[in-house]
Amino acid sequence: MSSRTWRSARPLEGPMVATVEDIPQLNEVFAEAFTERYRKDGMTGVRVPPLNPAIWRYAIEDAGDGALCWRDERGRIAAFNIVHHSGTEGWMGPLCVRPDSQGAGLGKIIVQSGMRWLRQQSVKVIGLETMPRTMDNIGFYSNLGFIPGHLTVTLTLDAALGERGPELLSRLSALEKEAAIAACRELTMRVMPGYDFTRELELTDRLTLGDTILMGPLDAPTGFAVCHTAPLVEGRTRDELRVLKLVLARRSSLPQLLGNLADLARRTGTRRVAIRLQGDYPDAYRTLVALGARVRWTDLRMSAYGWTEIPPVEGMVLSNWEI
Repeated sequence: MSSRTWRSARPLEGPMVATVEDIPQLNEVFAEAFTERYRKDGMTGVRVPPLNPAIWRYAIEDAGDGALCWRDERGRIAAFNIVHHSGTEGWMGPLCVRPDSQGAGLGKIIVQSGMRWLRQQSVKVIGLETMPRTMDNIGFYSNLGFIPGHLTVTLTLDAALGERGPELLSRLSALEKEAAIAACRELTMRVMPGYDFTRELELTDRLTLGDTILMGPLDAPTGFAVCHTAPLVEGRTRDELRVLKLVLARRSSLPQLLGNLADLARRTGTRRVAIRLQGDYPDAYRTLVALGARVRWTDLRMSAYGWTEIPPVEGMVLSNWEI
């Protein structure tokens, strides 16, 4: 597939698969595009910094051949869409177009290419998240068949030591890790049939970006949480433990898991726990607020019509649609 920009009138080639060697270019496009987005929203003083290359590596390896990019006539990345699927759950992000390549329909091409790739993976959910105040983005995605869902609210809890440290995947032997990851997969499939966070657990462990907290017996866990302590922004200090995936067999176990997360944050030298809570769980929101959590940010969760996620009847699954 190729597209042409109105500025250069030269073809853009793609989609191609981005690799870890492309991280500097991806970071440059990311920072430029999102800084321009904030400027258009009236926030002229905001400069979006580059992301930690280790986080980019995680995103690229998690996406595999879903790490789509488009290049200009010099071979430089002009746009990208990092597309992920965890079993039947599919989502896109980050995705953006370099400012000098905007205005020629490339944004539509990269989103439709991502949707097509996800359908080829036999997913049942196709989603993304965008800033709820950005009407241009919401309208753009709506015209491509996406519909708004709940807000995702980012809340933070202060780090605090518990009575005993949580069970961690990183502390297990190789054989124990393999068995524990398989048991986490079985739990996820039981709570949310079709979902599979195996790759996220394995990558987080292999790239030493954070850890996975395990609740209950190792061969039959009742819950787990994949979390990263590596700084999100390049050059920043470690100050936040970010929860990427969380699965519970019973929602009543959430306070216990939150306590384990706060404990891990303290033991790893991070100031707080950040949880991106989907609006499907109002009781969980009330629990977090009652525990003293602070609201930090909101995102609008959007899904392609007919490809919308359905929360479990029992248990709980939180899945971050951002890196």
